[in-house]
Amino acid sequence: MIDREQVLHVARLARLRLSDEDVERMAGELSGVLAHVDRIGELDLDGVEPTTHVVSLENVLRPDEPRPSWPKEAMLDRAPDPADGAFRVPSPQADAQ
Repeated sequence: MIDREQVLHVARLARLRLSDEDVERMAGELSGVLAHVDRIGELDLDGVEPTTHVVSLENVLRPDEPRPSWPKEAMLDRAPDPADGAFRVPSPQADAQ
């Protein structure tokens, strides 16, 4: 069982402010989570392959094959403010101000 001090310690690490009611509730909920983890640890998983998904996934993307690109000059002609053969974009510092 997780006690009050452990909940307060985790709350401090996460920079959370919890009411007394929240602390008591979280102690019970976190204890329940750890009990489930303990039960999972008791399972015999020898021979069980690790998985990342419950069902198998299939890549539905097209193959990555090289192909001709748009001409650089044609794209720069459409740019609002090209400079020296490249696209000009706002500075990140300008967005922060």
